[in-house]
This record gives sequence, structure tokens and C-alpha cells, in this order.
Amino acid sequence: MYNAIIDASGRAAQKTGIKIIIPAGTAIQNGRTSSLGDTFCRDGYHLELNYGRYTASCAWYEKLFKKTVVGNSYVPCTVTPFQAKIAQLSAHYAVANPDKVTPVEVSEYSWRTIAPYFYPPKEYEYSFHGYRSPLQFYDGTLVKDRTDWRKRREEIRSRWMEMLGEWPPILDQQEFKIIDKEKREDFTQYRVRFYWTPNEQTEGYLLIPDKKGQKPAVISVFYEPETAVGIGGKPYRDFAYQLVKKGFVTLSLGTSETTKNKTYSIYYPNRESAIIQPLSALAYAAANALEALTKVEDVDAERIGIVGHSYGGKWAMFASCLYDKFACAAWVDPGIVLDETKGSGVNYWEPWYLGYYQPPWKQTWSKTGENGRGVYPKLKKEEYDLHELHALMAPRPFLVSGGSSDQVERWIPLNHTVAVNKLLGYTHRVAMTNRPEHSPNAESNKVLYAFFEWFLTPNE
Repeated sequence: MYNAIIDASGRAAQKTGIKIIIPAGTAIQNGRTSSLGDTFCRDGYHLELNYGRYTASCAWYEKLFKKTVVGNSYVPCTVTPFQAKIAQLSAHYAVANPDKVTPVEVSEYSWRTIAPYFYPPKEYEYSFHGYRSPLQFYDGTLVKDRTDWRKRREEIRSRWMEMLGEWPPILDQQEFKIIDKEKREDFTQYRVRFYWTPNEQTEGYLLIPDKKGQKPAVISVFYEPETAVGIGGKPYRDFAYQLVKKGFVTLSLGTSETTKNKTYSIYYPNRESAIIQPLSALAYAAANALEALTKVEDVDAERIGIVGHSYGGKWAMFASCLYDKFACAAWVDPGIVLDETKGSGVNYWEPWYLGYYQPPWKQTWSKTGENGRGVYPKLKKEEYDLHELHALMAPRPFLVSGGSSDQVERWIPLNHTVAVNKLLGYTHRVAMTNRPEHSPNAESNKVLYAFFEWFLTPNE
């Protein structure tokens, strides 16, 4: 039947001079190759009322407006993100190849794994208290639409960059220098060197899977680069290793030298006279790493994420919020807001985070920010908090893999970014898992890896 329809519609268009044919039928046939199967019609003739009709409408949109429908934020509330992804891809492939069926493969496992974590518990569903709304300009004016949000987003980022210290120009013309390489299992591990600030080089590990074709990538950041590639034996922190096994290019970075001398972080231009708060300098370094990673063969520059645990979680959070070329991010129990009730777990007042002052340093690893210096006292006094940075992610997705530093009550600040996404027309962009311990575990990492697979993995 499908082939007969394609043949008849083609001949009719040729005879009558019709120049535009909407390939809705091909889109439906494409969708039937997915795990949704032969469910796109409700009675054998008429389209299923939700994702069936949505698939056809996606074909109309892309054909008429000549814009890809993949990633379009409009999804009816009766269509799940999994169904929407299949519908959009089915239509996109139909417009590209209107006369043949293109298989659509979308991982239902990935979606089902992460789906429950986009919703706060009922007691936190509409809680926003204690945090200034990102949907309100600093002068009190309300953000009413997307145009307002673009202005407000720039206001937030500019204000924070002013407080943290402006970055030097991004180093976007460099490539990694290969120091050595080692074949491991089904991937190759390269030790690479590059400039992560204008005056400082670093070394890390670049892992590339054997499979051919374009690949998504994830940068992993921590105290040193060995842990994430599976060297050192720290359980459930080998993010780069686990992701390369799933087909991602991964880059593992760490502040090895400053970790050894217990000053941690990155100091620009040097530790004695830094002009950028160190946590922001870490973010700048990650931005430069992303730019170098885009030069690696077969890395898809539009699909690069970042992950980190604890210290690395803070690093990943600031990097992804302040540099919008990161497509998505997972922050593993960093302490996502300023909080002096968690002791040294959420210690943004330390001089290697947001409390920088010229050394010598005294009273480090303190339990509260009472003696904090740098920009930290200003943030507390003037009621700034990190949820404003979270809002800069919208509509890019992020996952908080929460532990002892980020328990379920963190949905209160996260709800503000959910609200920003809602204004922009997006849902399912902010997720959080919770566990009692600071360290990640098998269950939390299962969700983390599924998150990256869902948002970054291409659909063949």
C-alpha cells in the first residue's frame, strides 16, 4: 500500500505541476520502524490522536518552513518526550528522503531510565521560596516573554562575570598535542597537552572509541585526570571510561599540580595576583578544552557535555552555566547553591573557589563562610545565589546527581530554572536524583549515563 501511494502521488504531482508534497505518509512509515511499532493509526485508517497526528504535523512544519523540526520545543502535553523524539526524527527523515522508509532508532531504555527524575516530590512542586526569581530583572521588572528573557539572561551573565572577573579571550584556534597513546579494549587512550589558560598548559586523557562516524563527547573534570579514565580504583567515578565504552569521545582533566600542593583550582594569571575567582577560572579552562575537543576528528561540536563529582561537580556546573557551547551537563553532588549548613561539602567561601584573596591563606577548610573573603561575602550580603547561574542553562538540559550535599530540598532552587524553561516552551530539562551519600553509586550513575545517551547520542 505504501509503495502504491508513493507512486500514485508522484505521478499525480508530475501531471498537475504540484511542486510541494508533504511526506506525512513516509513520516508515519518511518515511525513504525521504531519501538512504537504499528500504533500510529487508531483504527487502521485515521491517525492516532496524539503522537500520530503530531508526526504528520512535524512533516508539514519541516517541509513548509524549511527548518529542522528536530529539537523543536513545541510538544503537546499528551505526547511524551520519547514519542516526540520519534515523531520529529520520523518527519525529518521523511523530508530528507520522501520516497523511502528510513529506520528510526531511539533508545526507549534511556528515556525510561531518566524520565522519573524530572519531577519534584509533591511537597516541593511549587516551592520557590528563599531565592530571588531569575524571571525578574535586578530592577524588579518582570520577564514576560522570550525577548525579555534574552535581555535578562545577558544581565545575569554580565553581572556574574563582573563579580567573578572577566575571562580572557577564548582560545579557540588550538588543537591537542598528542604526548603518547595506548590501546585499551575497544578504544584508544591518548595523553594530550593544550593551553587551558593563555599562560598555562595542562595534560589530560583523550579517549576515542573504535567505532566510525560522528560521535558525541563528554568532558570529565576532577582533582586529577586519572580517576575518570579508570586509573586509581576510586569506585563509580570513572565517568570518562564508562562513557567511552558507550560510544562517546571523552576528555578527562584535573588540576594535578595544585591538588598536590593543596591549593587546588586554577589561578589566572598566577596564584599571587589572580584577577578571576578560581572557580570561574576553572570554567574558563573547561571552555578552552571544549574548543580544542571540537578539532578532534569525528567529534560533533554541537553535542559536547560535561560531568564532574564534588570539586569536579562545582567545576562542571560553573563551566556549563557560563559557556553555552556545552550542550548539557551532569553535576554530581557539588552543592548547587550557597549553603553553610553542609560544612566543608559546600565550601564556596574557600580561596580556591569564590573566596580568593592574595596568599598567604589562613583558616582554610573551615566549616562555615564566616571568615570568607573574595566575592563570597558580597554574594551573601546582596542575596545572590547560584540558581541564577543554573537559569543560564535554559533550555539546555542538566542533571543534578545529588548526594549528601544536594538532597531533595534542592528542588526549591531548581524550580526557578524549570520556570525559565516553561517560559521558553520547554519541559524535561531539569532532573535530579538523590542518595544519602556524597559518593556516586551504581544506581545514580545508571541515570547519569542514560541522561547523556538521551540528550547527546545521535539517532541513526
